[in-house]
Amino acid sequence: MIGPVVDRSWDCPVLHADMDAFYASVMLRDRPELHDVPVAVGGGHRGVVLSANYPARVHGVRSAMPMTRARRLCPGLVVVTPDYDVFSAVSSSVMETFRQVTPVVQVLSLDEAFLDVSGSVRRLGSPYAIAEHLRARIHDEQRVACSVGVASTVGTAKLASRRAKPDGVVVVPPEAVTTFLHPLGVEELWGVGEKTATLLHRLGLMTVGDVAHTPLPTLHRAVGVAMGTQLHQLAWGHDSRTVVARRSLDEPDKSIGADETFGRDTDDHEVILRELLRLSAKVAGRMRTAQVAGRTVTLKVRFADFTTITRTRTMGEATDVTQEIYRTAAELFGALGLQRARIRLVGVRVEGLLPRSRVQRQLVLGAREHGWSEADRAVDRAMLRFGDRAVRPATLLGE
Repeated sequence: MIGPVVDRSWDCPVLHADMDAFYASVMLRDRPELHDVPVAVGGGHRGVVLSANYPARVHGVRSAMPMTRARRLCPGLVVVTPDYDVFSAVSSSVMETFRQVTPVVQVLSLDEAFLDVSGSVRRLGSPYAIAEHLRARIHDEQRVACSVGVASTVGTAKLASRRAKPDGVVVVPPEAVTTFLHPLGVEELWGVGEKTATLLHRLGLMTVGDVAHTPLPTLHRAVGVAMGTQLHQLAWGHDSRTVVARRSLDEPDKSIGADETFGRDTDDHEVILRELLRLSAKVAGRMRTAQVAGRTVTLKVRFADFTTITRTRTMGEATDVTQEIYRTAAELFGALGLQRARIRLVGVRVEGLLPRSRVQRQLVLGAREHGWSEADRAVDRAMLRFGDRAVRPATLLGE
């Protein structure tokens, strides 16, 4: 009799999530006739390959390869022109999905990020369960596959995600780190490029295990004291790097948003408006935490057939008030005039963010001394002390 499967991920708070053949997957979402055909995304006949799907990779087609060589390797290759606006939109949605699980998300590129989920396990379950949840949501909402490495350190999680491809999860618990690492080639270690790999190979060091069992003085003479020490530590699974929250590679996001996929497609306006209120509260709370405010509210609606539309309205003053954001989002939804259209997903985003300290609210004659802004901050204090479900709008009670 087979016993229950043991979840070995509880001591593995670091996730490395990497989209599979991201650019190709995005471009082929609405072209099912090409799913089993070798496809490369790139800049025409004289350009280079930006991404290749897995049928093309079987022929040796790889990213950064000249397109002329790719065509020689695979005469039947279909070349698709990239759409960078679509890539950016899908990437933003994926990263926002990550942030709904944990605020500690370190964006590495459009298609990969590290997550520290140590603060999310009480709410969402084990790191492995969180990884599977993320993969399912991304596949459902964005129709692209995601592979996830789960480990106790940054470097091991990244190596694990490579082994998880395509479309899988690999968990490397602390007690299995050396068993996982030592058979790998030395070029897999962080910081080992072609030149360093060649130096190590000349010493007969082909695997990570070879590096681990080489005396430090030998490594120091071969690649220098700093690099030698670093490689030796990594080879034994010691990695002092941590996940550092970073929204993008260059500058902070200029917007904050959230979206939600319904368990079942719905045309019930009360259900939809209730979800818009919940999302508005989530977005406004994040804005207050970040001490920013914004004037432009964007509503996203995705229908049952995956058609997606957005509607935007710019308010007179920047705000971080839940009710003001919700009211604008609800008015945008009402203006769509939808009757029986079944909806799969809704989202709320506030754009044009600026520091809250720069926002000066215009006082209204006869207005209350304390209003929704003060109420929101009181709710924030209560939630900080008693949990995120301590205080909610009455409409959301009983969810």
